[in-house]
Amino acid sequence: MPTRFQKEIIIQDKIVKVRRRKSGKHTTNYEIRYRRDGFNVTASSTDLEIAKEKFAQALRIADLKRRQVEERKMLIVPETFQEFAEYYFEKYRKRKVAEKTFENDMYRYRNHIKPYFRSMPLKDITPDFCQELLDKFAVKGQTKTSNEIYSLLNGIFKMAIAHDFMKKNPLAIVIVEKHNCKHGKALTKEEEKKLLDETKGTKYETIFALALYTGLRPNEYKTARIERNFIVARNSKRKGGKIEYKKIPISGMLKPYLQGIEVLNVPTLEYVRYAFNAILPNHILYDLRTTFYTRCEECGVAPPARDHFVGHSNGELNNTYSDLSDEYLLKEGKKLVW
Repeated sequence: MPTRFQKEIIIQDKIVKVRRRKSGKHTTNYEIRYRRDGFNVTASSTDLEIAKEKFAQALRIADLKRRQVEERKMLIVPETFQEFAEYYFEKYRKRKVAEKTFENDMYRYRNHIKPYFRSMPLKDITPDFCQELLDKFAVKGQTKTSNEIYSLLNGIFKMAIAHDFMKKNPLAIVIVEKHNCKHGKALTKEEEKKLLDETKGTKYETIFALALYTGLRPNEYKTARIERNFIVARNSKRKGGKIEYKKIPISGMLKPYLQGIEVLNVPTLEYVRYAFNAILPNHILYDLRTTFYTRCEECGVAPPARDHFVGHSNGELNNTYSDLSDEYLLKEGKKLVW
């Protein structure tokens, strides 16, 4: 065997070079080296097996250190608006709000906020700069959009202050015109009859009856299913990805519209809204939910049952110790007659 040689072996899925050198009159030294993919690892011994063990250990340590460096790089928080805002939405906002709310937030951010601020350094953002953006919508009468932008910016800036990228919130002295929120308006019984009469025999009749007599939110229609004496649907107003279902009794008002139906076929929500507005242009689709809530109060449905039907949160303590039985819900559901 020659006194010096070089060959390649595989250690931990890596092809490494091995050199053997004469290190004394009667001794030989083995050096194992790997300089590739960001690694620079070497180990040596007069015994080849010991050299392999030492190299394997050194490689594991080097790999761990490299992964720690990569993780630290990933954790570096950007200090420019666009990059920081997207970090905020992904790491924080997404976990705080319901899925649909997050989708709406991202729509407003991409269309109204991102093009305005771009990659501006956070420390350079001034109250005047923010005021100009909000005023642009306010002068058009779009106070709702202005308020929504203000709310999103406030969350972003508070997070930036927490990261010590900003000393003060630039919105602190900004003036924003308050949006007068229009609350839902219940249908009269005449309007309710008109809606059902004009959609009789169409694909919209069942969905309008379902909305009127269960109080489902429009974005909950597609999750609704029939389970014996109940309509079961996913409650869309649960944050942090929590999944919760609510059960609404099939009342005497709803039952005739479900005859012979086992599976609910819900038309596209945009078409449902269009059909509704064509009949009742002075109302919005959400008013069907307001109508159901109003009827629950008029018919004397107990508040715990009513809140369960519509999917309202009663607070952590109440939710922990309240487990309403099917019998109770059905009993309260029988009151829904008008």
